[in-house]
Amino acid sequence: MGIPRKLKNMNIHVDGQGYLGVASEYEEPVLAIATEEHRGGGMIGSVKIDLGVEPMEATLKMGGHEARLIRKFGTTRVDGVRVRLTGAYQADDGTPAQAVEVFIGGRFTEITPGTSKAGDDTEQEFKVAVAYYRRVVDGVPQVEIDMVAGRFIVGGIDRYAEIMAIIAN
Repeated sequence: MGIPRKLKNMNIHVDGQGYLGVASEYEEPVLAIATEEHRGGGMIGSVKIDLGVEPMEATLKMGGHEARLIRKFGTTRVDGVRVRLTGAYQADDGTPAQAVEVFIGGRFTEITPGTSKAGDDTEQEFKVAVAYYRRVVDGVPQVEIDMVAGRFIVGGIDRYAEIMAIIAN
């Protein structure tokens, strides 16, 4: 029987600026393979054919009003905003905390200012369309996806290298 690692604390960094005490929540991108069904002659059922990676999106939530982040809206680069999500995960079984870092290159596609009422808590939400994604656990890269450069590395294996070798020459 085990005890699960739970997020004990977190932070958000945008273009090198940390938001400790201001960052309230983040939602990491969903990792999903784009597929389509295929059933050829002689098959007894369909299979899902791998067509690459689905588009990714992350969400950042900040307490209060963050003008510096609003000024990043509308960048013309698909990876014009660099985000680093950091989390410390720990199980209450005496094991050391685990460092999880997610590195994102993207752009803000939507900013939701939230509601504003004097004396009430405020929160701004920033949606990030992700062009680059890398997840590192305790310093060990787990997944790296670069949509533009055609890199799709999982556990140290570039799952797209063979295809890129064919089309890049």
